Amino acid sequence: MDADALVQAIASSADRQAFARLFDHFAPRVKGLLMRGGTPADLAEELAQETLMTVWRKAALFDPTKAGAGTWIATIARNLRIDHARREKRVRLSRVFEILEEESPEQPDQVVSGSERDARVRDALTSLSKDQYKVVELAFLEGFSHQDVATRLSIPLGTVKSRLRLAMAHLRRHLEDLR
Repeated sequence: MDADALVQAIASSADRQAFARLFDHFAPRVKGLLMRGGTPADLAEELAQETLMTVWRKAALFDPTKAGAGTWIATIARNLRIDHARREKRVRLSRVFEILEEESPEQPDQVVSGSERDARVRDALTSLSKDQYKVVELAFLEGFSHQDVATRLSIPLGTVKSRLRLAMAHLRRHLEDLR
């Protein structure tokens, strides 16, 4: 089976037979790959299907000079798993905040310290360089992925990650007493 040719057939003419062959070959392999990485079977099945649907939708983006179809498909699966984990982490974190807010009403002195804390955080954010602030704003305040931030700002992904790392170190230094 020439997976590269199958992906190119999907890209050029939405070839359903090529997709069926690709799906039959890669879906179980992607599921197995995800399960070996610790993903539960039902989620691995779902992500494998989502991976192959992404291949169908984005086949035109496949470039055989950069990687083979198998590597490209494995990368899509990996990225979907990471995206799922990030969404789950956000959901769990928001549940924790909801529980904490339900447990006790805010006391007046907490409101003052909360507003003071917010002012300190705003000051620390404004002390970032313009470039660092922009990536923090897009990634954390607007919720864009690192790749989306890189695309929006027309900078390399590595630059986005470096700026975020530096910004977080700066914020930790300025806000360490608030922990």
